[in-house]
Amino acid sequence: MSRRQLLEGITAGLAVCCGWPRQAGALGGTLPPLDQAAPDFALDGVPGPRSLADFRGQWLVLYFYPRDFTEGCTIEARGFQRDLEQFHRLGSEVVGISADSADSHAEFCGSEALVYPLLSDPGGAVSRRYGSWIAPFSQRHTFLIDPDGTLRAQWLGVRPLGHSQEVLATLKEWQLKS
Repeated sequence: MSRRQLLEGITAGLAVCCGWPRQAGALGGTLPPLDQAAPDFALDGVPGPRSLADFRGQWLVLYFYPRDFTEGCTIEARGFQRDLEQFHRLGSEVVGISADSADSHAEFCGSEALVYPLLSDPGGAVSRRYGSWIAPFSQRHTFLIDPDGTLRAQWLGVRPLGHSQEVLATLKEWQLKS
């Protein structure tokens, strides 16, 4: 068990024992509440600027990750790329966010053949809104946002290997409910 996983477990345990609200359990800040409007964002990136409004009418998988070209982030990005066609068939888009520059994202997309958007959040403003920031990096968190812009699911302390399939399964479950 890593130190981070231990800290997250202790924090989550304290939250349950003390009756703290669910959003207090995030190591990266206060999480936005589920079943409420997702925090807005507008960021530059690859292939260009994107905002939450650009994804209205479709499901959005919004994942935060620490750094381009690192082992875990590369595994996670490759998983989403591998499953991208399945996400698209379900009317969903995938978007990654980190503190890396748009130029770094362009190199990362080129080297890994990623065709979904990667957005640059250098100061962590958007990452903070999603409870996913411990300076100077975004934390490995993922959020599922429905076509109306409502936050439906979240993953904290993500394990990169197999994560895309986990998100895909949850997306399918939500679509059966809708």
